[in-house]
Amino acid sequence: MGCNSKKDKRDLIRIVKNKENKISIDRIGKQEGRGAYICDDIQCLERVIKSKRLEKVLDIKISEEIYENLRGVILDK
Repeated sequence: MGCNSKKDKRDLIRIVKNKENKISIDRIGKQEGRGAYICDDIQCLERVIKSKRLEKVLDIKISEEIYENLRGVILDK
């Protein structure tokens, strides 16, 4: 989503918006709901945050807490 490069799903992180409009990080790729994928790369995440692309794709305001959780997932690889 951030760099628009083609990668295998296993190399991406999935973010899900469920029916109750709750946003979560789907580590196993099986949660129900509208999903969006981002690269497992901090520069990619920063581009997504700056452009608000994740908010546009999921059509919901993303809290700073979710972005911090994503940073933690990427940096803990």
